[in-house]
Amino acid sequence: MVGFTHVFVGIGGAASKVVNKITVDAVKVTINPGRYLLRTEEYMRRVPLFFSAIPEDSIVWILTEDKPINVEILRLIVNSVPERAIKLAYVFTPARELVEEKKPGWAGLFDTVFYDSLWEFFDDKKPLSEAYDEASGSIARAVSTLIKTLEGQMLINVDYADFFSVIRGGNVGILRLLRSVDLSWHWGIWDRGIVITLAHDDVALKEAHEVLGKFQVILRKKDVIWGMATDREVKSGMEVIALLVREWGEGDDKGCAL
Repeated sequence: MVGFTHVFVGIGGAASKVVNKITVDAVKVTINPGRYLLRTEEYMRRVPLFFSAIPEDSIVWILTEDKPINVEILRLIVNSVPERAIKLAYVFTPARELVEEKKPGWAGLFDTVFYDSLWEFFDDKKPLSEAYDEASGSIARAVSTLIKTLEGQMLINVDYADFFSVIRGGNVGILRLLRSVDLSWHWGIWDRGIVITLAHDDVALKEAHEVLGKFQVILRKKDVIWGMATDREVKSGMEVIALLVREWGEGDDKGCAL
């Protein structure tokens, strides 16, 4: 199996928590926007030097909140990495569905912009910091498990070729680790993706197929690549990784509420 160098960059405290919890072998970098503001000239030298030296076949994941200073740092990083590197963003947008909004100018720098409105963790009664804390572990596990399954042996195989065919093309998307399938959620807005069922090794294959079958019903008209793997770290018996995208055109108005 051909491997790739994954580079994870966390800009700001919330994103850095996720990066620090990534469990796969990867290059991990965290950047404090406050220090960047205080030492901008130094960062303007050091960031290009570091990121221009990463391997050509890198997959660069930049995790950040949607704030002007973070976007400035994001641009500096993306403009420094090798041209052939795959560039992915994971942006936190609490209570905002980015898929409904006009494509930001910086989004064109990426193959796919994943976003997270924290709808699974965020409510009016909970401090935002608590929602971020809860989300960080789930996001880190989703990304780590996705990479492990791409590089490992699966019962129903999904590989890097499948992954690249989905994420390339200027997309907006989601990457979620789900412990249950919410059939009322608006899955239909997405055009294509990868759905992987993770089952503990003591779960009957028939049960895992039933979960996969639910997704196949609600996404039957979409271009979805299906996968299945055993994972001893699954504590609830079964989990699902849903990586779903749609092309993100300029001024796109096809979005609908999630």
